[in-house]
Amino acid sequence: MTSVPIIDVAPLRRGDQAARRAVARAIDEACRSIGFLVITGHGVPAALIERVDALSRAFFDLPLAAKMAVRRPAPDVTRGYIALEGEAVARSRGAATPGDLNESLMIGPVDVPADDPYYSCAAAGKHFAPNLWPAEPAPLKPAYVEYFRTMEALAADLMRSFALALELAPDFFDDKIDRHISRLRVRNYPSQTAAPADGQLRAGAHSDYGSLTILRAEDRPGGLQVFTRQSAWEDVPIVPDCFIVNIGDLMAQWTNDHWVSTLHRVSNPPAERAGDSRRQSLVFFHNPNYDAPVECLPSCRSAERPAKYEPTTSGAYLRSRFTATQNAMAPAYVD
Repeated sequence: MTSVPIIDVAPLRRGDQAARRAVARAIDEACRSIGFLVITGHGVPAALIERVDALSRAFFDLPLAAKMAVRRPAPDVTRGYIALEGEAVARSRGAATPGDLNESLMIGPVDVPADDPYYSCAAAGKHFAPNLWPAEPAPLKPAYVEYFRTMEALAADLMRSFALALELAPDFFDDKIDRHISRLRVRNYPSQTAAPADGQLRAGAHSDYGSLTILRAEDRPGGLQVFTRQSAWEDVPIVPDCFIVNIGDLMAQWTNDHWVSTLHRVSNPPAERAGDSRRQSLVFFHNPNYDAPVECLPSCRSAERPAKYEPTTSGAYLRSRFTATQNAMAPAYVD
C-alpha cells in the first residue's frame, strides 16, 4: 500500500459480527502497510467539531500575553499552551532542528477522581496534572471536555477493532485503557509571512508515541504527509467528515512491528500560498494507562520472529518522549 486508505468504520458501532470483522481486516491491512487510515462513519457530531474548532481559533487569536497565562509549566507536564517554535518534535528522533512553526493548547483526562490514589500516587507522576484553562473564550472549557469524552469513546471502539484485527479477544485492551493518559492537543499553524529557516517545518518528521492518534485536519496549503515504504512523502487525503487515524510507537511495540508506526510531518505551504495558509488541527493522542505493560503480543512473535523490544510501560515510555521534544532554543517570553 502506497497511499492512505479510506475506511468506513460505521459497522463498529452498528454492524453485525461479520461486518465488524471486515472492518478489522481493512484496518489490519492499513496498519501493516502504512500505519495510517482515514475513517468515515465515525458518528462524531459535526456541530461539536465545528464548535471546538471555532473556539480554538478564537483562543489562538488572543494576544500572546493572554495565551502565555496558561503556558506549559514544565517539559514533562503535557498541559497548557506552547508558543510558536516552542517545540521541535523531530528531536524525539535525535534530529537537531529549529522549532516547529505551530502553536498549541493541550489538555489531559477530564474525569479524574479526586479521592483515588491511583491518580495521585508517586507512580502516576504528572500524567494526571490539572488542566490549565484559559479565561477566554469562556465556552472553550465545556467544549473541550465534551470533545475529549467523545474522542475517548471513539478510541475505545477502535482499540476493540484492533484487538479483532490482531486475533485477540475484543476486550483485550479494555483493562489497559480504562484509566488512560491521553491528550487533546489543538495545533494552530499560522500563515507564513517569512521564509522558514533551513530544515524548519510546520512539524518535523516524527512518529507518534502512544497507541493511536485521531486527527481532524483542514484541507489547507501545507499539510500532513507520511513517509511510505517506497521512501517517498505522500500527502494524506482530506475527505469531508473524516478523521485521520494512525498508530503510535507503543502499538508498534505491542505488535513487534507487525504494525508500523510511520514517520510523518506537516509540510510548509508553497511560497506562493504561504500568506494565506493558516490551518488548524484537532489531535487526540490516545495513550494507555500509565502502568499498562507493553510487551510483544503472543500472536506477533515466533521462533523466526522473536520479540524485538524489551517490555515497558506506557507511562515510562511517554514521559521520555515528551521531554525529548522541548526546544531549548525557543524564544523567551517577557511579561
